[in-house]
Amino acid sequence: MSDGYMSGFGNSFETEALPHALPVGRNSPQRANYGLYAEQLSGSAFTAPRVNNERSWLYRIRPSVKHSGRYKKIDKGAIRSAPNAGESELPIGQLRWGPVPIPDGERDFISGLFTITTAGDVEAQSGMAAHLLLANRSMRDSYFFNADGEFLIVAQEGSLRFHTEFGVIAIEPGEVCIIPRGVIFRCELGGATARAYVCENYGGVFTLPNRGPIGANCLANARDFLTPVASYEDKETPSHLTVKWCGELYRTEIGQSPLDVVAWHGNYAPYKYDLRRYSPVGAISFDHPDPSIFTVMTSPSESEGTANIDFVIFPERWAVAENTFRPPWYHRNIMSEFMGLIYGVYDAKPEGFTPGGFSLHNMMLPHGPDASAFEHASTGEQKPVKLTNTLAFMFESRFPQKLTKFASELATLQSNYIDCWDGLKKRFDPTKITPDW
Repeated sequence: MSDGYMSGFGNSFETEALPHALPVGRNSPQRANYGLYAEQLSGSAFTAPRVNNERSWLYRIRPSVKHSGRYKKIDKGAIRSAPNAGESELPIGQLRWGPVPIPDGERDFISGLFTITTAGDVEAQSGMAAHLLLANRSMRDSYFFNADGEFLIVAQEGSLRFHTEFGVIAIEPGEVCIIPRGVIFRCELGGATARAYVCENYGGVFTLPNRGPIGANCLANARDFLTPVASYEDKETPSHLTVKWCGELYRTEIGQSPLDVVAWHGNYAPYKYDLRRYSPVGAISFDHPDPSIFTVMTSPSESEGTANIDFVIFPERWAVAENTFRPPWYHRNIMSEFMGLIYGVYDAKPEGFTPGGFSLHNMMLPHGPDASAFEHASTGEQKPVKLTNTLAFMFESRFPQKLTKFASELATLQSNYIDCWDGLKKRFDPTKITPDW
């Protein structure tokens, strides 16, 4: 299978693995070349406005009805979907976890998904879930698709290779990929184990945010998003296909690979992005900008400017603002924030927040730099500083994120996390204008 890619975000692509497999001038000819079947996959309603309409035409060895039989419900393991209220008995609070080790036993992409939070309502197609992927084996003659939403997969440790109906996507730490709702795939590991963060988006598909007064450049550029070229499997092997549908898992037995698309065209397809190509912008005089300035992609809601999900990163960058508290300020927020560290050190939490770890600051709960970060940022010399070898991210949602039982019982839950603010002293003195440190 090829690892070729086509460049661009939201483009209408066309690609074929065999010459003349793609019809010209029409979508559904009476007889397609090579004896292929024409099939449309729609990610939006037929009547959605052109700018929002998402669909692709696939030319495949068998129609997908032949890759589906009688389904049976199976154990969903540690996968949970919203609403999932009441599963965790932990009281509300600021929470943080260390890296979770790969569990015992064989864990592929399906059995290796462990839900940490859920938000919104999967059946109302709004909200999200945050999962960890903890895997130690590739999927073998096993395929999966998610009818509940699209997957945003953030590689953190080890590489992942997704064989999809549309082609092959490989990602490593620092890269992400999107698998749209309904797209069938098989996941292979590049090594013995892999860890990733996974955002399951129930709502509007991820798109690039408007740049506003920033203008035409910087942030994530459309040309850096890569969609795979067509490739196919013609493999007659007993296999099974698992579907996530309305929060449950169902499985059907099939006699061949469903990744049999020889050609396709359209704008509904998986894609990848290298987060190291993100061009950050920031303050060059004073004050710390809102974290929304680091948004890579957004899933919009019906309320303009209030996202179903924002995918935000904190990459390498220069800090140059003068007379400014440079780390993120103390904050209470209507949005809820699931945050992970891919590699390096996060400037606002230099202690305890380690690669592979994650934190949760839910709506209206206060958060901000720990005591040592505050002390350093308040007293250090304000010369230009390059933040290097660092990459953190955030899944931010307008919905409160409810904790799962699995997450609340993890051994890596840091019960002393809230103590990181204990060292913040009362410094108020009504007789002094300039603080005396």
